[in-house]
Amino acid sequence: MTRNRPWRKALIVLFVAVLAFTGYYAVRTVSDAIYWNAHRDEPIERWMTIGYVAHSYHVPPHVLHQALNLPPTPDRRPLGRIARDSGRSMTQIEAKLMYAIVHARPPYPPPGPPPRPFMRPPSLTASPAK
Repeated sequence: MTRNRPWRKALIVLFVAVLAFTGYYAVRTVSDAIYWNAHRDEPIERWMTIGYVAHSYHVPPHVLHQALNLPPTPDRRPLGRIARDSGRSMTQIEAKLMYAIVHARPPYPPPGPPPRPFMRPPSLTASPAK
């Protein structure tokens, strides 16, 4: 006699779900690796974001933010919009980015860490007692 064991079916369903989850992320990782290997050092265009350019050229995003005098916070605007908003041409934006990229790569020393926001010590922000 065999007993009906519902936990066996649940275990098989769980195993298949974990296998599908792992397979999905494995395929996604491999496709991302293939994509970025083929898109290394892409020519800078209007539709690209600072993050895309940083990833393509293997430089930290804060280096490109500094080159464009932008705050080091993530900026998802395309370069064309950044150029329009700052009153510069796309050629100027591209030139500043390429200068920063060249100087962030070897043989130049690596760029420093991103700037930290300035925070006043608590003793300076408290109002004086009267």
